[in-house]
Amino acid sequence: MTILASNIIIMRILLVGEYSLLHDSLKKGLIELGHEVIIIGNSNGHRSYPVDYKHDARFLSKKIFILPRKISLRLFKFDFIGIEYGIRFYLHLSKLKNFDIVQFVNEAPIKTYKPLEFFFIKKIFNSNKKCFILSAGIDYLTLKFYIENKNYKSLMTPFFINPKLKEYIQFFDYFSKGHIKIHKFMTNNFNGLVPTDFDYVEATKNSPIYKGLIPYPVYLDKLKFEKLRIEDKTVIFLGINKFSYHQKGITYFERSLELIKKKYSDKVEIIIANTIPYPEYINLYNKSHILLDQCTSRDQGYNALEAMAKGKVVFTGAEKEFTEYYNITERVCVNAIPDVDYLVKELSYLIENPNEIIAMGKRARAFIEKEHHYVKIAEKYLETWKNN
Repeated sequence: MTILASNIIIMRILLVGEYSLLHDSLKKGLIELGHEVIIIGNSNGHRSYPVDYKHDARFLSKKIFILPRKISLRLFKFDFIGIEYGIRFYLHLSKLKNFDIVQFVNEAPIKTYKPLEFFFIKKIFNSNKKCFILSAGIDYLTLKFYIENKNYKSLMTPFFINPKLKEYIQFFDYFSKGHIKIHKFMTNNFNGLVPTDFDYVEATKNSPIYKGLIPYPVYLDKLKFEKLRIEDKTVIFLGINKFSYHQKGITYFERSLELIKKKYSDKVEIIIANTIPYPEYINLYNKSHILLDQCTSRDQGYNALEAMAKGKVVFTGAEKEFTEYYNITERVCVNAIPDVDYLVKELSYLIENPNEIIAMGKRARAFIEKEHHYVKIAEKYLETWKNN
């Protein structure tokens, strides 16, 4: 920590893990406020997220190891690529000391073997001043809550609707003894737990280190708003990530689009992209008026927020707690649910009422500027870190 002559306190901040540009956007806000920030993480494969210290698997991610990894995962529920993540993280460990604030993106940000994950987390905790943890995806508390509340709309909903999908669930590792040990250590020792949207608030609010919701920061400078123009056809975009296909309820969108294509063949253009690099993904969705994000969430994730910032109409989470918290009186996005008839009805309304697409796109941008501006959100984090 550095104190300048003007009594401005400059903090050194370490952000561990990056899944969705959350930490990258937060870093930009913190830097604008004068702080020193480092992100360590892996670049999340095809997404290529920017980090300062990278611990990607360069060797075991090669094609020659794909089949052995699949066999290991199927037989032993273990992906040995995590060992390389751990080794490469270890090579950075000496640089991860003496920070004023450390924030972990979730309970398993390093993605390594559980004993190694615990070792690294404990080492970082002992080498720095304050440690915080985000609930920004599945963790022990959210998985436990979703399983105990099967009627609660969540990314587990598709698996409850169709038990045959059980083999695709990748989250049960959070119930392993090794992970519960990590969860308990963080709960007993960290300074705070912060949920990033309403998908995680209900599940975490009773934690002894719960510090309240802080929305996602969105780096608006790179997200140019362009007023939507619908001259010929309404363009609908569906981006698919094979790793989250079932948990986002993508099959409901696919079935809806089949019906929409038949119903409005001369009025719509449908673009579907499957697991492509982030820049290519962005180029495709820039052409769209409507973006289908997910139908199993209660609030917007980062992908939806970026699209809304550009003025797209996004089908995503917008449940009652979201609209009440932000006092939403006119829709800024469409609350999507895993129901094909409902999705077709909502899409049909927009296709037949293009002025509403344009109006909702404007409201979406205004909402992001007001509630998710990266500097405003950085200030909220600073306040939480300071007070705990």
